[in-house]
Amino acid sequence: MGKNKSETGGMMIKILIVEDQAMLRDSLECVIGGQTDMKVVGVAEKASQTPEFCRQLKPDLVLMDVVIDNTASGITYAAQIRKEFPEIKIVIMTALPEITFIDEAKKAGLHSYVYKNAGNEHLFYAIRSTMKGIGVYPSQADSELFSAQFSEKEIAVIRLVCLGMSRSEIVKEMGISESTLKPIITSILDKTGFDSIMKFAIYAIGRGLIVPISD
Repeated sequence: MGKNKSETGGMMIKILIVEDQAMLRDSLECVIGGQTDMKVVGVAEKASQTPEFCRQLKPDLVLMDVVIDNTASGITYAAQIRKEFPEIKIVIMTALPEITFIDEAKKAGLHSYVYKNAGNEHLFYAIRSTMKGIGVYPSQADSELFSAQFSEKEIAVIRLVCLGMSRSEIVKEMGISESTLKPIITSILDKTGFDSIMKFAIYAIGRGLIVPISD
């Protein structure tokens, strides 16, 4: 079965939108549907609906929110789609410059990654580029904090602090000693310029640099 043709004679890009915020979902459906080479074939409000929607609607591309259903499940379900439907392209989107999401998306093999505040034209560019086999990802500068590069252990500590854990709880959770934790925190503060790990945690949450989601 051939793909639908757009008004300009090219192939129509069939898109499935996965977004839990009704207002944004409706807005995306409207602006994407207004493009002559794009067609919204379905809209899902839960990440868990995505596999079944893909089976039924057979989209060319899935536009998926990262944080959906109050969890960072977008990347998980997008990775599942990549395995079950390797022919479907995935564009992940988020309003949060969370410092681990980009790496997670790349590891999951997702095709492109866009910020919601980048504007409609950038979104259209990302969709079209992705369909041509060209991935679109933010530059490292867009997601880093004060040009800081955190190690995996530092990110783990930051996330646990953002969850409200005390130092003793972090030590227990990570299976490390107090003497190991102290230089990790010192390194984080040196990189960010904060004088308190708690102050940095509040800042990180407020700016969307860390999304404190527990399992």
